[in-house]
Amino acid sequence: MNTKNKHDRPLYRVSFARITGKDETGQEILGRPKEIGAVWPRKAGKSGAILSLDIIPIELTQRQGVIFLVPATAPAKGGAR
Repeated sequence: MNTKNKHDRPLYRVSFARITGKDETGQEILGRPKEIGAVWPRKAGKSGAILSLDIIPIELTQRQGVIFLVPATAPAKGGAR
């Protein structure tokens, strides 16, 4: 019997990319995104979600990067979380 439910997988994977500079048009250049956490559904049918961060990049507190939310439709590369 399969005991897994919809809460065994996050709704979104959270990644952070540092701003590494600007190009010739003034647009920000981003470094390679790194997964830093996930967004999980709340239990018992409650609305909303819970953001769980494994690390908090110092650049985030200084507004020197971008957070990406990517739907978690498949297991992450490199194994399950």
